[in-house]
Amino acid sequence: MVEPPSMDPFPEHQRDEDAGAVFVLESKGEWWHAGFHLTTAIVGPTILTLPYAFRGLGWALGFFCLTVMGVVTFYSYSLMSKVLDHCEKQGRRHIRFRELASDVLGSGWMFYFVIFIQTAINTGVGIGAILLAGDCLKIMYSNLSPDGSLKLYHFIAMVTVVMILLSQLPTFHSLRHINFASLLLSLGYTFLVVGACIYAGLSKNAPPRDYSLEPEEAARVFSAFTSISIIAAIYGNGILPEIQATLAPPATGKMVKGLMMCYSVIFITFYSAAVSGYWVFGNKSESNILNSLMPDEGPALAPTWALGLAVIFVLLQLLAIGLVYSQVAYEIMEKQSADVKQGLFSKRNLIPRIILRTIYMIICGFFAAMLPFFGDINGVVGAIGFIPLDFILPMLLYNMTHKPSKSSLTYWINMSIIVVFTGTGLLGAFSSVRKLVLDVHKFKLFSSDVVD
Repeated sequence: MVEPPSMDPFPEHQRDEDAGAVFVLESKGEWWHAGFHLTTAIVGPTILTLPYAFRGLGWALGFFCLTVMGVVTFYSYSLMSKVLDHCEKQGRRHIRFRELASDVLGSGWMFYFVIFIQTAINTGVGIGAILLAGDCLKIMYSNLSPDGSLKLYHFIAMVTVVMILLSQLPTFHSLRHINFASLLLSLGYTFLVVGACIYAGLSKNAPPRDYSLEPEEAARVFSAFTSISIIAAIYGNGILPEIQATLAPPATGKMVKGLMMCYSVIFITFYSAAVSGYWVFGNKSESNILNSLMPDEGPALAPTWALGLAVIFVLLQLLAIGLVYSQVAYEIMEKQSADVKQGLFSKRNLIPRIILRTIYMIICGFFAAMLPFFGDINGVVGAIGFIPLDFILPMLLYNMTHKPSKSSLTYWINMSIIVVFTGTGLLGAFSSVRKLVLDVHKFKLFSSDVVD
């Protein structure tokens, strides 16, 4: 069991004995490395879900929520970085979200609360990444061999094997080159998918467009909150302190530069994918827009070479995303199982690392195959995971550390965000779980189709 922090949550003299810090969260990076990590953590193939999220909101509310979420998360991540910088200047450099929250809020239960939420995020993203990768492979396979016998879970197993092999990369910092490639891949498949959507929308085979929402008011409200939760998950990070931990000290100011890089890519990719996909398919958008572009019946709606290349780019980036979101789990494992004195690649540390990381990936792959609810999983993870860590805790931590005057604009902006997104998270969790329940009748274990 992970030990809660002491009064000095992470004293400098203990870091040399902490394998999670020394091995997984080694601090050697520059600001642009943090930008690569942030972009991989946020700008992923989940943007292919944005048209699906828009179908529960419509044009106006969809644009509004996408923009508000972007502004609030940038503000939130900036505040989180300032809190980390503040603690570092006081001689307490935190490299883990759970220790930062426990130290600032002075509560042992907060330590375990953050562990629980981060575990939910890591596992949820791991499951979603493997499921989406398997689904993309299935899409490509179905078009090449319509009568083939392979099922979705076969492709999920293939992806899981690859992830097991890549999971053995030992440190977060060692992913910097992979995550730079991930940034380029995200731009690549976004441009390809946007181009494919424009091609499909202007072709003679363009699908009929219907942007109407659910006819019943209650269903419309639930769909809207599910969509909001999905957008929150797409913007979510939940591991910013661990990313900032990879920066060579002093880390002050470096993370803001990384955030500027990340949000430049977000602006280009999020809006173009959401607008083009929803413009073509409207309320028939599927949870993976590639499924809409390559329907089960009839020909593909765009050149197959462009769609095939987009699928390849998506698959390659999913490997990086799976690695990034596994780092917190690996850090916890390493802290408990490794011995710093034996060295990173010693037999004593290598064998437990291989075994534990393999088991973790197998668990993610198993649940991805068993529960193919990609869109629904995104909503639940966003509501119970990303909203608390990215929309609530940063504001609370900033108010606790910097103590803005209760009459100041900053204080009231922070409190307003806390209240609004607490309510949004609760309603989003309820509506997302409700949709899971409603989808049960469509679902069977190890189905070969992803349920929308």
